[in-house]
Amino acid sequence: MRYLLFFIIAVPAAEIGLLMVSGKLFGVWLTVMLIILTGILGAYLAKREGLQALRTVQTQLQNGQMPGDAVLDGICILIGGTLLLTPGFISDITGFLMLFPPTRKFIKRYMLRIIKKRITNGNIKIIK
Repeated sequence: MRYLLFFIIAVPAAEIGLLMVSGKLFGVWLTVMLIILTGILGAYLAKREGLQALRTVQTQLQNGQMPGDAVLDGICILIGGTLLLTPGFISDITGFLMLFPPTRKFIKRYMLRIIKKRITNGNIKIIK
Protein backbone atom coordinates (compact mmCIF):
# COMPACT_ATOMS: atom_id res chain seq x y z
CA MET A 1 0.00 0.00 0.00
CA ARG A 2 2.84 2.40 0.78
CA TYR A 3 4.31 1.82 -2.69
CA LEU A 4 0.96 2.59 -4.27
CA LEU A 5 0.71 5.84 -2.34
CA PHE A 6 4.23 6.75 -3.45
CA PHE A 7 3.39 6.09 -7.10
CA ILE A 8 0.12 8.00 -6.90
CA ILE A 9 1.95 11.10 -5.65
CA ALA A 10 5.50 10.91 -7.00
CA VAL A 11 4.99 9.66 -10.55
CA PRO A 12 2.44 12.31 -11.63
CA ALA A 13 4.59 15.03 -10.02
CA ALA A 14 7.64 13.79 -11.93
CA GLU A 15 5.60 13.56 -15.15
CA ILE A 16 4.37 17.14 -14.78
CA GLY A 17 7.89 18.39 -14.02
CA LEU A 18 9.32 16.58 -17.04
CA LEU A 19 6.55 17.91 -19.29
CA MET A 20 7.28 21.45 -18.09
CA VAL A 21 11.00 21.06 -18.78
CA SER A 22 10.24 19.58 -22.20
CA GLY A 23 7.89 22.46 -22.95
CA LYS A 24 10.64 24.95 -22.16
CA LEU A 25 13.33 23.08 -24.09
CA PHE A 26 11.42 22.03 -27.19
CA GLY A 27 8.37 24.26 -27.11
CA VAL A 28 4.79 23.53 -26.22
CA TRP A 29 3.68 22.35 -29.68
CA LEU A 30 6.52 19.89 -30.11
CA THR A 31 5.90 18.50 -26.63
CA VAL A 32 2.18 18.07 -27.38
CA MET A 33 3.00 16.43 -30.72
CA LEU A 34 5.40 14.01 -29.00
CA ILE A 35 2.69 13.05 -26.52
CA ILE A 36 0.18 12.46 -29.33
CA LEU A 37 2.72 10.53 -31.41
CA THR A 38 3.65 8.21 -28.55
CA GLY A 39 -0.03 7.60 -27.88
CA ILE A 40 -0.71 6.64 -31.51
CA LEU A 41 2.44 4.52 -31.76
CA GLY A 42 1.65 2.89 -28.42
CA ALA A 43 -1.88 2.00 -29.50
CA TYR A 44 -0.55 0.45 -32.71
CA LEU A 45 2.16 -1.55 -30.93
CA ALA A 46 -0.22 -2.69 -28.19
CA LYS A 47 -2.72 -3.90 -30.79
CA ARG A 48 -0.06 -5.74 -32.79
CA GLU A 49 1.62 -7.36 -29.80
CA GLY A 50 -1.71 -8.10 -28.12
CA LEU A 51 -3.05 -9.93 -31.17
CA GLN A 52 0.17 -11.93 -31.35
CA ALA A 53 -0.13 -12.88 -27.67
CA LEU A 54 -3.78 -13.86 -28.20
CA ARG A 55 -2.82 -16.08 -31.13
CA THR A 56 -0.12 -17.71 -29.02
CA VAL A 57 -2.59 -18.38 -26.19
CA GLN A 58 -5.10 -19.90 -28.62
CA THR A 59 -2.46 -22.10 -30.24
CA GLN A 60 -1.18 -23.32 -26.89
CA LEU A 61 -4.69 -24.09 -25.67
CA GLN A 62 -5.50 -25.98 -28.89
CA ASN A 63 -2.36 -28.07 -28.36
CA GLY A 64 -3.35 -28.83 -24.76
CA GLN A 65 -0.62 -26.67 -23.21
CA MET A 66 -0.94 -24.18 -20.37
CA PRO A 67 -0.39 -20.67 -21.77
CA GLY A 68 1.39 -19.24 -18.72
CA ASP A 69 4.10 -17.30 -20.53
CA ALA A 70 1.67 -15.97 -23.13
CA VAL A 71 -0.70 -14.80 -20.39
CA LEU A 72 2.15 -12.86 -18.76
CA ASP A 73 2.87 -11.38 -22.20
CA GLY A 74 -0.75 -10.27 -22.42
CA ILE A 75 -0.63 -8.67 -18.97
CA CYS A 76 2.55 -6.78 -19.85
CA ILE A 77 1.06 -5.65 -23.17
CA LEU A 78 -2.13 -4.45 -21.49
CA ILE A 79 -0.21 -2.47 -18.87
CA GLY A 80 2.28 -1.14 -21.44
CA GLY A 81 -0.46 -0.02 -23.81
CA THR A 82 -2.30 1.73 -21.00
CA LEU A 83 0.87 3.52 -19.93
CA LEU A 84 1.50 4.69 -23.50
CA LEU A 85 -1.98 6.19 -23.72
CA THR A 86 -1.30 8.13 -20.51
CA PRO A 87 0.36 11.48 -21.24
CA GLY A 88 3.91 11.76 -19.94
CA PHE A 89 7.39 10.67 -20.83
CA ILE A 90 8.08 8.42 -17.83
CA SER A 91 4.93 6.40 -18.46
CA ASP A 92 5.78 6.27 -22.19
CA ILE A 93 9.25 4.86 -21.56
CA THR A 94 7.84 2.29 -19.13
CA GLY A 95 5.09 1.40 -21.61
CA PHE A 96 7.53 0.89 -24.48
CA LEU A 97 9.71 -1.31 -22.26
CA MET A 98 6.68 -3.49 -21.53
CA LEU A 99 5.68 -3.73 -25.20
CA PHE A 100 9.01 -4.67 -26.77
CA PRO A 101 9.62 -8.44 -26.51
CA PRO A 102 13.34 -8.25 -25.56
CA THR A 103 12.71 -6.00 -22.55
CA ARG A 104 9.37 -7.64 -21.74
CA LYS A 105 11.28 -10.87 -21.09
CA PHE A 106 13.05 -9.29 -18.09
CA ILE A 107 9.80 -7.80 -16.75
CA LYS A 108 8.07 -11.19 -17.02
CA ARG A 109 10.91 -12.81 -15.10
CA TYR A 110 10.43 -10.25 -12.32
CA MET A 111 6.65 -10.79 -12.35
CA LEU A 112 7.13 -14.55 -12.08
CA ARG A 113 9.44 -14.10 -9.11
CA ILE A 114 6.80 -12.00 -7.34
CA ILE A 115 4.03 -14.52 -8.10
CA LYS A 116 6.14 -17.46 -6.88
CA LYS A 117 6.99 -15.57 -3.69
CA ARG A 118 3.30 -14.85 -3.02
CA ILE A 119 2.41 -18.50 -3.63
CA THR A 120 5.17 -19.61 -1.22
CA ASN A 121 3.98 -17.12 1.42
CA GLY A 122 0.40 -18.35 1.06
CA ASN A 123 -0.97 -15.05 -0.28
CA ILE A 124 -2.05 -16.81 -3.50
CA LYS A 125 -3.77 -20.16 -3.26
CA ILE A 126 -3.92 -22.59 -6.16
CA ILE A 127 -6.95 -24.86 -6.20
CA LYS A 128 -6.58 -28.12 -8.11
